[in-house]
Amino acid sequence: MIEQSGKNMLQQYLTFRLGEEMFALDVSQVREILDVTNITKVPRAPEFMRGVINVRGSVVPVVDLRLKFGLAATTQTLDTRIVVMEIALSGEVCVIGALADAVHNVMDIEPASIEPAPKIGAKWNTEFIKGIGKHNDEFIIILNVDRIFSAEELALVPPEESVTEGANSQAAA
Repeated sequence: MIEQSGKNMLQQYLTFRLGEEMFALDVSQVREILDVTNITKVPRAPEFMRGVINVRGSVVPVVDLRLKFGLAATTQTLDTRIVVMEIALSGEVCVIGALADAVHNVMDIEPASIEPAPKIGAKWNTEFIKGIGKHNDEFIIILNVDRIFSAEELALVPPEESVTEGANSQAAA
């Protein structure tokens, strides 16, 4: 029988870039990675909320993590992708897409090699960061995606019916 210690078990993370920084999220929260498609803007949404996309008949809000983290907006290139993920929000699982400058690969990281985020000198709100990992002399910022967005922020994105009804009522006006 193989003894497994929770502290030494490898965890898998999807790595992606925002600008010059490498980020990672737990693969268990990633549903899929999509090429950038037509994003429908939502009126009066927060600046970081780029709009919504259709993923197999479901409306999925798309956010620009660069804007959420105080960086310049994502500029679409051949490498830009939408990472569709599940986040826990107010006790419910929500599906959200996040723009990434480039998606790299799935990487195994030992929990012992992940250090807590520094409390000072960080560019980002450390509440969003699970820890800092290291791979080939490069730091990888491991995100806690469940803490990046508040329920209030994502509540500003209307459900599918509201988007459709809003467009129809404005067309009728």
